[in-house]
Amino acid sequence: MTAQQLAWYSALTSVSPRERRWLQDSGSLTRRIQERCDNFRVQPVFQSLTTAHQDECAIMRLQPDELAMIREVYLFCHQTPVVFAHSVVARKDLRGAWRGLSGLGNKSLGTVLFTNPKIKRTPLQFKKLNASHVLFKRASRKLAAPFPAQLWARRSLFTLHGQSILVTEVFLPAILDLAS
Repeated sequence: MTAQQLAWYSALTSVSPRERRWLQDSGSLTRRIQERCDNFRVQPVFQSLTTAHQDECAIMRLQPDELAMIREVYLFCHQTPVVFAHSVVARKDLRGAWRGLSGLGNKSLGTVLFTNPKIKRTPLQFKKLNASHVLFKRASRKLAAPFPAQLWARRSLFTLHGQSILVTEVFLPAILDLAS
């Protein structure tokens, strides 16, 4: 991968005001969706100890072959997926600050992250994903064809007791149907 393919940015460019409001909101995305949707649910689709993506290893300070727990879920409003969430926790941190995360099931990670005042969040980073990005491909699995050309994503680290979890949220087209 090239440096540009790996790059995430601290500022948004070429984004509509409606998309910007969703992407830049630093509060709980789960809570924001729940406020606009009377039938919210989390659907886990993947959870395993595996290796992280190249750009995730760098931000998480993981070796390329080091195992991490990867968890992926869709956030639904009624029957429509509105967000694809991908989280990465170093295997060694599952015994520490993040020990309860492997048993979340269909519970929202956001609920855990935003109810503990000791958890600190780094500034958001943004990226416009296209069809060549692995998270675009994974996020698009529940979308009806034709697929969008690009999907906006944001990510940040949440830290507790010096241990981090990387949370990436890919915004699916139907998020814009929820009142912003």
